[in-house]
Amino acid sequence: MRLDKFVCKSTDLNKIDALFHIHNGHVSINGNIETKEQTQVHENNVIKLNNQVLTPRPFRYIVMNKLSGTICSNIDEVYPSLFNSMQIEKVSELHIAGRLDADTTGMVLITDDGRWSFAITNPQHKCPKVYRVTLAKDIAADAKERFKQGILLQGESAPTRPATLEVLSEKDVRLCIVEGKFHQVKRMFSAIGNRVVSLHREQIGTLTLDVEPGQWRYLSPQEVHSFSKE
Repeated sequence: MRLDKFVCKSTDLNKIDALFHIHNGHVSINGNIETKEQTQVHENNVIKLNNQVLTPRPFRYIVMNKLSGTICSNIDEVYPSLFNSMQIEKVSELHIAGRLDADTTGMVLITDDGRWSFAITNPQHKCPKVYRVTLAKDIAADAKERFKQGILLQGESAPTRPATLEVLSEKDVRLCIVEGKFHQVKRMFSAIGNRVVSLHREQIGTLTLDVEPGQWRYLSPQEVHSFSKE
């Protein structure tokens, strides 16, 4: 974790105030003054502000059922931020592990633990994400095999990783992918001549969505650990 983030997470200081203290030599790491805010610190370091040992607040791990018409951002843009309905403190410290488009609904994982979210979003970890997809046209007979082999998306030099497609009806499918390229699901179906009408993420890893639309809850320690990569 960056030193400035550690100071903010251990105090009520905002980033500007944290930078002031760091740049003016008020912060030490293992007894040595540190004035560079980008310095990486770890849980075994002893970090002090004005000779007071800092202890960071516990990390937060949240699952939310995102509504359509909201964005995965800490601030409002063209659409309102999904954080508006949460009434939660220190929103600026949180980020989303795997964003969804404004018109996509379903599971988002929210945290202030960067290493944890990396285990979810890094394609090398092959964390499955499951989507319920409604299509504009009937699904092609060879779609399941094409997705299994990987789809070459427009503008990409290599095909997607193998994906699992379950056909529920002519226009309703369930898709499991293990990566998260930009607009990947929509682009995959576009590549086989179809169009996504609605998209809903219902599972990440082994965690299935169990909260009502627009609602959220904290994850249990067991759920948090299920995503960890030791």
